[in-house]
Amino acid sequence: MDPLDRIDELIAILEQARSVPMSRNNCMVDRGEMIGALDELRAELPADLRRAAALLEERDKIMEAGKREADRIISEGEAEHARLVSVNEITVSAEHEGARIIAEARAEAQRLREEVDDYVDTALANFEQFLTRALASIERGRDKMHALREIGTFGGDESERPLPF
Repeated sequence: MDPLDRIDELIAILEQARSVPMSRNNCMVDRGEMIGALDELRAELPADLRRAAALLEERDKIMEAGKREADRIISEGEAEHARLVSVNEITVSAEHEGARIIAEARAEAQRLREEVDDYVDTALANFEQFLTRALASIERGRDKMHALREIGTFGGDESERPLPF
């Protein structure tokens, strides 16, 4: 019989016991019957108590294992979260750095284009001046040649006369 049933049985015996005359709290019970029931209860309790203690111990082990597993899962989750945040931060940082480098490269390319354009413009302007002077010199030379031809000094013995230019 279950120890709780035994306790319920003992309570029922005490509730049904006759009261001692002139007393509300005292009653009369069969001593032998009560001792026998209590002995049986005592004999049953140690096995049940051991079983209950073992169950409680097992429960505590299961709860502790569950707590460790929960802590491990939480720790792994936090580590994964930190890794993902770190990866995201690295990605964002790399994207910002890449955008900065591209912007700097474009600015440098624009600056170099402007420098090259200025250099080429200066070189062409210098070449234009040189060509203008050369053309002017050529034109002057041709004009002198035409002028000499018209006045007739270009037609005689050329070995005797020095060239005018």
